[in-house]
Amino acid sequence: MSLSPSLIVTRLRAAGCVFAEDEADLLLSTARDRAHLSAMVDRRIAGLPLEHVLGWAEFCGRRIAVDPGVFVPRRRTEFLVQQAVALAPPRAVVVDLCCGSGALGAALAASLERVELYAADVDPAAVRCARRNITAVGGQVYEGDLYAPLPAATLRGRVDVLLANVPYVPTEEIELLPPEARIHEARVALDGGADGLDVLRRVTAQAARWLAPGGHLLFETSERQAPQAVETVARDGLVPRVVTSDERYATVVIGTRGR
Repeated sequence: MSLSPSLIVTRLRAAGCVFAEDEADLLLSTARDRAHLSAMVDRRIAGLPLEHVLGWAEFCGRRIAVDPGVFVPRRRTEFLVQQAVALAPPRAVVVDLCCGSGALGAALAASLERVELYAADVDPAAVRCARRNITAVGGQVYEGDLYAPLPAATLRGRVDVLLANVPYVPTEEIELLPPEARIHEARVALDGGADGLDVLRRVTAQAARWLAPGGHLLFETSERQAPQAVETVARDGLVPRVVTSDERYATVVIGTRGR
C-alpha cells in the first residue's frame, strides 16, 4: 500500500500524534525511500520519539544527531544556551557535563568563535552520539562519571562556562513522565534521586575547582526546585542567580565563581 501524505497524517493522528501534519512532513523529507518511510511511520506509531525515528532533533537552529535511547534535547533548554552565549568570554573554555547527545555544547560552540570544548557523559550510547555532534564543532567527548574522565591536569581551574544539564526528575515522579521519555530515554538521563537534586549536588561540590575565576556554572531545574538549588550553589562557594523564561517555561540557575 502506498503511503500518501494524507494516509501518513491519518495514521499518525490515530496514534495520538497531536502535530500529525508537521510530523508527516518531517518523515517524508527525511525518508531515503518508500521502505524507509514505511519503517519510520511504523516506529513512530509504535510510540518512539519522533527525534529517535528521524535520527535528529532541531536545537538552536541546528540538526543534532540523536540515536535511539539517547536523551532528546528539549526546546526549552535553548534558553540555557542563550544565557551561556551571553556570558561566554572570547576564546571560551567550555565543558558540557551530562552532555547526552552533546546538543548544548555543540550549539554553544556554533554560536561563538574559537571555543575550546569538552563534553562528558556516563552513558556509552550518549557518548557515541555526542562524538558525532561535538567533534563536528572541534570538541572532545569523554565517557565517564561527571568530571572523572576530563583531563584535570590541563583543564581544572580554566573552565569559563560549565554547562550541566543534570537529570532533575525526582525518582518517584519518573513514572509520571510521558511514555516517550519514560520508556525510550535512558533512565540515567532523567532520574535525579529522591528530590531530583542528587546529581546537581555532586556537580556543584566540585564546580568551583574547575571554573576559572569569574567562570559560570549553568544548569536547568524546575521552578519548584530552584530555591533549594540556589542554596546548594551558594553552599559550594558560587554566587547564584536565577533566570527564567515564561515563553520557554524554563528555569536556569547560574552560579559564578568569584574573581
